Amino acid sequence: MSSTALDLLKTRRSVKVGMLSDPGPNPTQLDEILACAARVPDHKALAPWRFIVFEGEARRRFGEVMARVAGEEEKEPLSDVRLDTERGRFVRAPVVVAVVSRVTPNPGAPEWEQVLSCGAAAQNLCLAANALGFGTNWVTGWAAYSDGIKRALSLAENERVAGFVYIGTPKERQADRDRPQLTAIVSRWQG
Repeated sequence: MSSTALDLLKTRRSVKVGMLSDPGPNPTQLDEILACAARVPDHKALAPWRFIVFEGEARRRFGEVMARVAGEEEKEPLSDVRLDTERGRFVRAPVVVAVVSRVTPNPGAPEWEQVLSCGAAAQNLCLAANALGFGTNWVTGWAAYSDGIKRALSLAENERVAGFVYIGTPKERQADRDRPQLTAIVSRWQG
């Protein structure tokens, strides 16, 4: 692995969604990002993930869906501010990718392995976008757990949203945050 790749891994940082702007990846770059996302450990070659891309006007249209679903699922009526927040949620970045986890019953690939493979796909998606100079943020939020959003995305019974990855150009460099010390998270088994 090159020092450039190691530097990318050592300095990777999520960018706050509000700090992402145009330009986003062009179609060729986005295809490259998605191809890298799909190149993860995948026991039994089940492809236990898929991607739904939101770009252009589709981001605004899905925001209308989010506002409607939030209004249907919340116990109390939503304020105009909250509805506007939902409408504008996906327009905060040039591209948003829903990473969908799908589990296929297979005795050779337990559910846990398939879910982990989806997480690796989401991480590869972020890293590939970062390698091309874009900022990313992997977000779940209420929509990832919403039955109404699941229906709006036409997810199957064996599918769920693992997260929404926002991709764009960072408006400014994000300060790093404290990372765990290896002594706190690494042990060596001695037998």
